[in-house]
Amino acid sequence: MASKVVFYALSQKFLEREEDMPAAAKQVMYYTLAVGHHIGVIDCLKQVLACPLDGYQNWIARLPEGEARRKLEGLLRFGEINIDATHIHMLGAALDGIKPLLKAEEAEWSASLMRALAAIEAEPAMYLMVRRRDD
Repeated sequence: MASKVVFYALSQKFLEREEDMPAAAKQVMYYTLAVGHHIGVIDCLKQVLACPLDGYQNWIARLPEGEARRKLEGLLRFGEINIDATHIHMLGAALDGIKPLLKAEEAEWSASLMRALAAIEAEPAMYLMVRRRDD
């Protein structure tokens, strides 16, 4: 059984049942912000990056001690982390700083993660779910 790390990006949201939707679309937005998943809002996630667990560990070990490294190491402790708009600048700066240290495969992972971070910056409601999978 090979362990891997998978980064998923929010691709869309939808309501589980049509009767859950208030009459006006504006009400849906505010209501959803207020009560979130309690009204049957489902997030659809798509895979944007996958790497072997040992490769992930080596990759993030290249990051300097600090918040960015702690954030990504959270996956090793908890099995899952979220990356949202509050993390993009911290992670982007840290990844940019280690470019010269990266192996080719790690550079590809960094580039994929940087693209996902740029997408979050363009649409702050978007987020990444990072999970450890034991297939």
